[in-house]
This record gives sequence, structure tokens and C-alpha cells, in this order.
Amino acid sequence: MNCIKVFALLTLSVAAGVAQAQVAVVVGAKSATAAMTADQVASIFLGKSNQLPSGAAAAAADLPESAAVREQFYTKVTGKSSAQVKAGWSRLVFSGKATPPKELASAADVKSFVAANPDAIGYIEKSAVDGSVKVVLNVD
Repeated sequence: MNCIKVFALLTLSVAAGVAQAQVAVVVGAKSATAAMTADQVASIFLGKSNQLPSGAAAAAADLPESAAVREQFYTKVTGKSSAQVKAGWSRLVFSGKATPPKELASAADVKSFVAANPDAIGYIEKSAVDGSVKVVLNVD
């Protein structure tokens, strides 16, 4: 009987891992930025650069810490957990070297912010992408 319970739990764990949402890194539909590499996106969200490929200063938008998409984004794009990224930003802010991405309450807020600002960049679930934003990187 215990083997059946363990098997059921393992099956559910695997299914939950497969069910992760696809993440899209987006810029405003009118942005001159066409595509970006994961390294370019990571540089912006880790405070190593504040430039979009178009040369414009990036205004990065972040989801709240409670958002599962945030953890998925940081793990896949930067290779760091959300907590590690937050610690890195704390050091940068304390030293006065950079300003962290603007944390917004929801994916809808990120999409609205990015759509309204041609130099903004953010990430949302791919299913939420519409004509107001342009995908510059798919995170799978």
C-alpha cells in the first residue's frame, strides 16, 4: 500500500514540473528591439547592464516574489534563484551602483507598463502575450 502512495506522489510531482508555464520576455510593440539573447536579458535583470540592444536605457519590470513565473524566469535565464538575485540587488543598491527592476503586482501590470514604455522590458506568461507587446525571448 505504501508503494502505491509513493508512486502516486512521484507521479504528481513529475506532472507539476511538466505543467510549468512558458515565459516570454517582452518589450513594447513599438520598441526598436527585435530579439535578445538570454545573456542580454540576464545582464539587465542582474544589474550588469541597463541597455537594450537598440541602445536605449532599459526600464525593467519584475513580478512579485510570490509569483511562480518569477522563480522560473530567474532560474532559467540567469541560472540563479529569485533569492540569490534579490541578494545581488541588495548589494548593488547599497553600493549605489544600480536600481533594481520595478516590481509590479501582476503580469497584467507588467504588460501594461511595458506596452506604455518603448524602453521597458519585462516577463510574463507566454499565454498573456497580445499585440501590445513584442516577444524578444521565449524562455522554455
